[in-house]
Amino acid sequence: MEFIQADIPDVIQIIPKQFGDSRGFVLETYRSDLFAEAGITASFVQDNHSGSQQGVLRGLHYQIQHSQGKLVRVIAGEIYDVAVDIRRKSHTFGKWVGISLSAENKHQLWIPPGFAHGFYVLSEWAEVVYKTTDYYAPEFERSLLWNDPALDIRWPLLNGQPPTLSAKDANGKSLAEADLFD
Repeated sequence: MEFIQADIPDVIQIIPKQFGDSRGFVLETYRSDLFAEAGITASFVQDNHSGSQQGVLRGLHYQIQHSQGKLVRVIAGEIYDVAVDIRRKSHTFGKWVGISLSAENKHQLWIPPGFAHGFYVLSEWAEVVYKTTDYYAPEFERSLLWNDPALDIRWPLLNGQPPTLSAKDANGKSLAEADLFD
């Protein structure tokens, strides 16, 4: 596996080594020893799987308590995956990184606790699987506004059309109004 620090060094892109032949392929998506060597010592407690249509934007989500680190990958289609640093004391506070993840490239993204996370579906259909370091706790879940001008996230919106959002995500809070991490 190759581990590449994103522009925000705590966010890491993981490129698994793929082995294939005429029958197909095999790859390792997680190995605790290799992840630890790369500085990712998180323990995962929950796996999630979502499916979404083209143009859907999910996020930007985080839990203010029981904060979750996430290891994200795509098993069908393609997404634009975004992590926003919402740790007030971080030198990258309010900054974001975005990376294309797809079933074809098989890349993964490690997003540590203290970040808001979201993705936009580029393909007709996408399925995203992700491991988390803490359990889902809806009472602590928050949404950061996907199009907050203070963040200036450059989402690759198809044909310039607004994304399809849940009511919760459409009513996300701006960075200035949101509950944040110290």
